[in-house]
Amino acid sequence: MKYKWIFLFLFLTLLPLLSLRDYTVGNELRYLSIADEAMREGTFFAFTNHGVFYADKPPLYFWIIMLGKWLFGEHYMWFISLFSFIPAGIITCIMDRWCAKELADSYRTTGVLMMMSCGLFLALILILRMDMLMCMFITLALYIFYRMLKSEGNKQVNAVLFPLFIFLALFTKGPIGFLVPLLSTFVFLLLTKRFRTIGKYWGWKTWTILLLCCAGWFGAAYAEGGQEYMHNMLFHQTIDRAVNSFRHDGPFYHYCLTIWYAMLPWSFLLASVLIISALKKPKYTELQKFFLTIIGTTFVLLSSISSKVDVYMLPMFPFIVYLALMFLPEVSRNRWVMLSLALPASIFVLAFPAYMVVSRMETMAFAIQPLFYVAAGLLSLTGILALYILYKKEQTLLAIRTLVYGLFVAAFIGSWDIPKINGEIGYRELCTKAKELARIHQTSDYYVWKLRRPENMDVYLQQDIIITTPEAVAQSGDRQALFLIPAKELSHLPDYFAEKETYQIGRRYAIIVLKD
Repeated sequence: MKYKWIFLFLFLTLLPLLSLRDYTVGNELRYLSIADEAMREGTFFAFTNHGVFYADKPPLYFWIIMLGKWLFGEHYMWFISLFSFIPAGIITCIMDRWCAKELADSYRTTGVLMMMSCGLFLALILILRMDMLMCMFITLALYIFYRMLKSEGNKQVNAVLFPLFIFLALFTKGPIGFLVPLLSTFVFLLLTKRFRTIGKYWGWKTWTILLLCCAGWFGAAYAEGGQEYMHNMLFHQTIDRAVNSFRHDGPFYHYCLTIWYAMLPWSFLLASVLIISALKKPKYTELQKFFLTIIGTTFVLLSSISSKVDVYMLPMFPFIVYLALMFLPEVSRNRWVMLSLALPASIFVLAFPAYMVVSRMETMAFAIQPLFYVAAGLLSLTGILALYILYKKEQTLLAIRTLVYGLFVAAFIGSWDIPKINGEIGYRELCTKAKELARIHQTSDYYVWKLRRPENMDVYLQQDIIITTPEAVAQSGDRQALFLIPAKELSHLPDYFAEKETYQIGRRYAIIVLKD
């Protein structure tokens, strides 16, 4: 593989963070809880979260989580993260191969580094979600479509891979995985006056494969979950979200605002390259036209859907980055392009002084960790070096690479202190202490109050918790149990708890021992 050493470097620098970080109390811990529940119940298509139907996500990603639990006996973040890192690498390799004829080797290497460090793209390598896997299948489907358009490769194989990748995108995240390839290819054929050839790509074979795969999926889901689950999956989680969202509702222009920070540190560089190039009225190649169509169509599609979440933009990222790379050679010395690269470099320079200020805030006291200071200092030095390379050496590509390598090395250094702040991230430390106290006091009851999504603590506790209130506990009398609450609420408890044995776990949580 052409870039194997780059990917090995990126993976090794991220590995400590992927291995040492606790699961977040939101989606990550919930996904694990859903997978555990499915394994206990023996279901593989109709999922529940503590007995309530969870038809929000298709099965593929839960199968991966279940596979890890089956293989190792417990959940390991490094294993689940492989199904974000490897898809990210595949997306980047596909884009590099796709654009090989239009990019010099130095730009291709830079493109790999930019892609793997681009805002939410990097974030979704680190955060356990199915979006990167869906993005990989969408990219593969569009790549196969373009090969079919150019009569490249085996026609019979491509005719099967195209609908198969679309289904896998749908099977990973939902309708976006189907709509992005569908609309992008339809619009492109229409704009290039090839719409009469639509049957070549969306003919009987494509629809037959899609329908058969969906029929198998829906049939299995119906067998396990019944009509209520199917209605939830096909209507509530799709049509309701698209038309009048009950979650993450946002205005049409939502992504016009959020894309700027979602693609940092390269958003201003990419925007300036594309805008300056467009003003020169270039003669776009067919590949560039296709990328523009994918970007525009996807942007309009996402903006038209009522539910707005920044991660939905991920399928656009590869095409924005590589479209800009194709134009970068012509405008790399433009002063606005250099300024747009100097901006993130300057932000890097400010990393250490900004960290010195922020870490001294009362609410950020947990961030005072030695290796975090080293990482922030390295980022500042990286920014200074990148500015020197950009303006003194006048080497735009080397400046970009310097920022990327500095970012990943800083992440590697800082991540070794992550265990010290895991109490701010997840519930592992709290639950570990709770299990220890439960053994000492011979109890198996856990009461919880005012903690976010506490029901998913069952991943650690191996049993359900009871959500209650201090008043209810006080009124019901003593019992052998543990009461898990936010530490800041200790001073607001009724007098009943004044003499109870209390343990504070880190900065955020506390455990009160209730005895007969």
